[in-house]
Amino acid sequence: MRIEARLNELGIVLPEAAAPVASYLPVVLVNGFAHVSGQLPFVNGELVTGRLGEDVSLERGFAAARACGLMILAQIKAADIPLDRVQRVVKIGAFIASTTAFVDQPKIANGVSELMFDVFGENGRHARSAVGVPVLPLGAAVEVDAIIAIADS
Repeated sequence: MRIEARLNELGIVLPEAAAPVASYLPVVLVNGFAHVSGQLPFVNGELVTGRLGEDVSLERGFAAARACGLMILAQIKAADIPLDRVQRVVKIGAFIASTTAFVDQPKIANGVSELMFDVFGENGRHARSAVGVPVLPLGAAVEVDAIIAIADS
């Protein structure tokens, strides 16, 4: 199935790719791998801020991680890489702003992991890190980066 058709079937509309907030490229394609810079969570046009275990619920954190995944897909498209060329989601890095007592980072990272499986099927299954950190850029609750294998055109 074509990925655009799959997104429509899932009722997913990708957001507009966010501009970098500093001096970096959102996507670098090298040797068949798209390295996607860390993406922040925008839900209904607003940045999800705060920390898990303090003022962000598990549900909101999960939704924030999913929103980061949507932005990863939007960045790939914005880099003129058709989503149908995604061969495999190789690695996801999920950074979760959380208190020292919060230990459910993997549950939050499932927001992006489940999205990638829903969109790409078995090719969306990936290696992953889910790391708790004290603070993220702009006060974001979650940040996710990715390495994605891209097939030749």
